Amino acid sequence: MNNDCLFCKISAGFIPSEKVYESDTLFAFNDINPQAPTHILIVPRAHHATLLDVEETNHEVMGSIISVANQLGKERGLDKSGYRLVVNCGEGAGQSVFHIHFHLLAVDLCNGRQAKLMVSAEQLYEKLKDIHVGNPVCQFTKENCELLLPTIERIEKLKREKNAIILAHNYVAPQIFYSVADFTGDSYGLSKNAKESDADVIVFSAVRFMAETAKILNPEKTVLDPNPNGGCSLADGITESDVIKLRQQFPYHTFVCYINTTAAVKARCDVCVTSSNVYKIIEKIPNDKIYFLPDKLMGENVIQNLKAKGVNKDIQLWDGTCYVHEEYQPESIDQVRRNFEDVEILVHPECSSAVVNKADYVGSTSQMLNHVRESKRDSFFLLTECGLTGVLQSEFPQKTFAGSCTMCKYMKTNSLEDILNVLENPSPQSIIKIAPETQKRALQCVNRMFDYSAH
Repeated sequence: MNNDCLFCKISAGFIPSEKVYESDTLFAFNDINPQAPTHILIVPRAHHATLLDVEETNHEVMGSIISVANQLGKERGLDKSGYRLVVNCGEGAGQSVFHIHFHLLAVDLCNGRQAKLMVSAEQLYEKLKDIHVGNPVCQFTKENCELLLPTIERIEKLKREKNAIILAHNYVAPQIFYSVADFTGDSYGLSKNAKESDADVIVFSAVRFMAETAKILNPEKTVLDPNPNGGCSLADGITESDVIKLRQQFPYHTFVCYINTTAAVKARCDVCVTSSNVYKIIEKIPNDKIYFLPDKLMGENVIQNLKAKGVNKDIQLWDGTCYVHEEYQPESIDQVRRNFEDVEILVHPECSSAVVNKADYVGSTSQMLNHVRESKRDSFFLLTECGLTGVLQSEFPQKTFAGSCTMCKYMKTNSLEDILNVLENPSPQSIIKIAPETQKRALQCVNRMFDYSAH
């Protein structure tokens, strides 16, 4: 037995009491070997902790640690729903054990939320090295990843201290997506994550209207927008007063708003939709008179989709567009098909009908990601913001993704530094505040989306 190894001591059935200490946020067994620091943290409910990657699994030691931890937890008045284990095995320690098993053990021991795995420079580089979507901001070296680690570490520490989570849209920079984000996805998925979260603080790395949606769903929580330029050509293109006037002009229409709208606009509408459920929800609405806003191109695609199904509705449209997606032209699809044999064309429904009509698949960013995962094809052309292409290149390096990068200037202004700043010292502008009456009415609008999606 290695007398300096805590795991060996546990296996032998004892832990010296003088090596046990506790603080306001954790209980810990601590190894005395300063050259090979090894410790177990028992973290009370609602506190995050870091799992460091280690190489091997030792089931006997694992069982001993669980037994000892359960005993200590019981002594401290914590049952299994009140604490979780985190093991940190430093370099040179007597045992290298169980990243995988302890990661599984940590699940659901703190209100169902996993302990966040602190990414290493090597792990981050492995995720980023295959991303080459044509812009220097999305190309990484090992040295780049090493330089990011201090900021990432500080963010993770603040998340633990503040019981915070970070939501990141598929379009944000990949160094955010693959390092500090707790949840990633499209607008609908992230809205559900926000709704279901037990965190005290939600940091939404995306654009302003998404952070507002999180606040609509979590009025009692602190919601922070780290983006200093989180606009959106759709959300900025229509106001609450515009909707009030439209409702006077179209008194018998059901008003359906795309999620790319402000809280004030949502509060004046009947139901919210996202790109993943817009076709389904508008078809389900019992009223044949619909006013859809603000995305004209998406609305035209909805009309076309319903007509193809034999569903005829009077759908009026606002004249708004996404400045990224409206630029795509059907001729680019023709050119890609000529140059790439057996390529599959994936299109976002914010594109024009002329583009959508040439697509092999139309869907939200998360729907596209899932489609690529299940597709038998090896070559793809995506007509959406290039952040998704970067994610797909990382996740499926064996596949080919044709085309150039089209960036959203609003999404790409998110940065790790701004996430750190908003956690350390949020400015009044970064703290999402919604008037109570607006929040109440907007919540009804968003909740109807969840109701329609559930049936």
